[in-house]
Parts: sequence; structure tokens; C-alpha cells
Amino acid sequence: MNFEIFNLSDEINKALVDHKYSETTPIQEKVIPLVLEQKDVMAKAQTGSGKTASFVLPLLNIWQKDVRVKKAKIKQLILTPTRELTIQVSNAIKDFSKEFDIKPKVVTVIGGESIGDQLLSIQKGCDIVVATSGRLLDIIDKKQINLSTVEHFVLDEADKMLDLGFAEELDLILEQLPVQRQNLLFSATYPEKMLKIASRITKNAISIEIENEEPTVVNITQRVIQVNKENKSPLLQELIRKNNWNQVLVFMSSKRASDNLANKFRKYGFLAESFHGDLIQDDRNYTLDEFKKNKIKILFATDIASRGLHIDDIGCVVNYDLPRSPADYVHRIGRTGRAGKKGMAISFIGLEDAAHFKLIEKRCEISLEREQIEGFELKGESIQKEKGKAPIKGKRKSKKDKLREQNNQKI
Repeated sequence: MNFEIFNLSDEINKALVDHKYSETTPIQEKVIPLVLEQKDVMAKAQTGSGKTASFVLPLLNIWQKDVRVKKAKIKQLILTPTRELTIQVSNAIKDFSKEFDIKPKVVTVIGGESIGDQLLSIQKGCDIVVATSGRLLDIIDKKQINLSTVEHFVLDEADKMLDLGFAEELDLILEQLPVQRQNLLFSATYPEKMLKIASRITKNAISIEIENEEPTVVNITQRVIQVNKENKSPLLQELIRKNNWNQVLVFMSSKRASDNLANKFRKYGFLAESFHGDLIQDDRNYTLDEFKKNKIKILFATDIASRGLHIDDIGCVVNYDLPRSPADYVHRIGRTGRAGKKGMAISFIGLEDAAHFKLIEKRCEISLEREQIEGFELKGESIQKEKGKAPIKGKRKSKKDKLREQNNQKI
């Protein structure tokens, strides 16, 4: 199916052609008509499904029909979990509206960049705000933004935002929005907590779920290699040297580990860098840009790279450390095998990881053969995880304390 069936404006259709968008994805086919009809939508959309275009295109079409030559007021608010995804959505809006006679004024609201510049852009008048919730709350707290004119509210990758404490922040944001608005929610999973959040945003959303959405990773060869913890680094070097991967994205469990391994690989002659939330925003942008240009061959990253990182030429994704959740596993490996290309996803599992990876397989409905590489064979006996001790009463942090920490934390 092509985009012409939606009767989008000529300017949007031209931008689609320029960016080589020809065939719609299943999520786009179902969501775009509903957005154009001003319906509330709650969509289950996996990584790589094309969901960004499914809300950006119709919202731009609606905005273009109602544009006025006067000081702009915020009509659309889009929240995302990470800075990178926020920037990416903003860029998509600018790309698809580039042929408009009057272009929407888009303000990207994220941490790590000057809040003063963002406040100035908002005060000059803007049509669309794309934001991470933490920085948006900072601006709301300063009483420097008016969201009473918002007509369309988008919550992108809501399940990831839930992990970042968004449930506690939501009411503060909803208080600023008008009751009458269109709500669009996108999430890879809808656990009970997520459904409770959705019910606070909208009571009459049309639910969209694409059946068997796993084919988004159909071009990805998934491998599991058993290796002891101390042999992961030399094994990774061996695999990179033997294979002709164009670019490698390596997921690590911590910022410190990402830095340490990137430093080690540079000493061995690899073009490697680290990518995580402790980098200032300019460094994050520069590192991603260099990786996209193939000037960096190996990127050691935390899970901030698992969503919203759209690079078509990543030849291999390596789970050096396993993700905490099965959903993150799907998002991580979805960074390769994009744009119809073949990809490789490799997970290293040691003695301590066996039970956790079995859980990932069960939840993702996959079953993968365990491999061992000559010279790096797994040694030792499997580790039985001890049952955790009961929490000590009175030692748990309150929700308020957790929220305060999260707001101070760099996303």
C-alpha cells in the first residue's frame, strides 16, 4: 500500500518521495487514518515498525490545514523517553514539512542543552514541542510554558518512560493540558501499569495491535555464544577481525563499562567510542554523527542507544551484557537489519547468565542454539542463583525521593 491513499497534502507527498518512503508499514496503514479522523489511539508498536511516521505525517497534515499567520501557539506536544529519540522526532517533523510554504516552528526540549535557549524559542512562539519529560517539568516549574492550547498529545515509547519514573510525572504534565485534546499512545508492551497510565490519559482510545510483529526482526540472524566473563573482550575482538561487519553496536550494562571497553579497544587499534547518559549533549550528538558516517566502527553503548537510534548500516549488534528485560532485547537487536538489509545479533552468555537468557527466550518466543567458539569455550559449572533476602522494613525509598533522584538524573 502506498501513501497516496491517505490524501495527505501535496507538500507532504513530495517530502515522502524525496526521503524514499514508498510503501506503508502495517502500523502506518492502521494509525494514520485514525489520527486524521481525530481519534484517540493506543498502539502497540515494536521498534522498526515505522510508528514515528504514523503520527508525524497525519499531525502535520492537520496542522497545515489550520495554519495561521500570527504568533504561534503550542498545538502539539510529543513526549519521548530519550534525548536521541526526541531529536529524531523533531528532525522527522522538519523533514516532512520542508515543502510547506509556512513551516511549523518546532522546539526540541531536552536536558544537556541550554534551558535558556529553549525558553527563548518557546517564548518567541512555537507550534510543536517535542520533549523529554524531565526537562519539560523543569520548564513547567518555572512557569515559562503555556500548554493550554495543545490539541494533540503524543506519548512515544511509553513503556520505556514508565521505567524512567514517568508514572509519577504524568499528573504534573496532564494538569497543564486542556481536557479536550487528541491523545496518541505508542508502546512496545502494555503491562498492567502501562494500562493504568493509559486510562489516566484517555478513556476512549482505539486499540491497535499488529499481529505477529516479530517479523520486524526477520532479517536478523540471532546467535548465542557461551563464553566466560573474562574472555568476552578477546572473543569480541576475534569476531570483529574475522567478520566483515560494517559497523558494530555493543550493548553494555553500565556507563563505566562502556568507557573502559572503548578505551581498551582503541589501544588495540579499533575505531571505538562509548555512548551513554553521562556524556554532554554535544558529545552525544557528535559521537552518533561520527558513527553514522562510519568514522567510528564500534560503539559501546548503554540502553539509551536501544531506542530511537536509526542507522541503516549497523552490521552487527552484540549483547556484551544481557539486557534486564525481554522487551529491551527486542529493541536492542532491532538496531540492525534495518531498511530491508540483513543483520546479525549476538548475545554473550556466561555461567551467571543462563537462567536469565532462558527467560528472554520464553518471553520473546524464540529458541536459540548455544554456540561455543574454539579457544573461548565456556568453562566451569552453572551458577544457581540464591533467593534474595526479604527487604528491610523502612529502608525503601519513597516515591517522592525516587522522583527527585530521577529528575536530577541525566536521561
